[in-house]
Amino acid sequence: MEQTVSQSPGNLVSDMDGEKVMLSIQSGKYYNLGKVGGRIWELIAAPVQVAAVVDSLVDEYEVERSDCEAQVLAFLEHLQGEQLIQIA
Repeated sequence: MEQTVSQSPGNLVSDMDGEKVMLSIQSGKYYNLGKVGGRIWELIAAPVQVAAVVDSLVDEYEVERSDCEAQVLAFLEHLQGEQLIQIA
């Protein structure tokens, strides 16, 4: 939760019917981040601690902190596996 996360460069992102969609220039893969995933993507536009991302989402959505932490970490792990984010 104390790690810093940020977007990796080289991705084209667009809004589509309230959801974020992304194309990785590096891999040529297309991703639908969805509404909440798109919000996470916005929150990591600049380097930010994972805990701050969770804080923002808990404030914005009706979700238990423990559930939010687990889902955010899983989402970020997926993004990291696709080389779409940088974690320090």
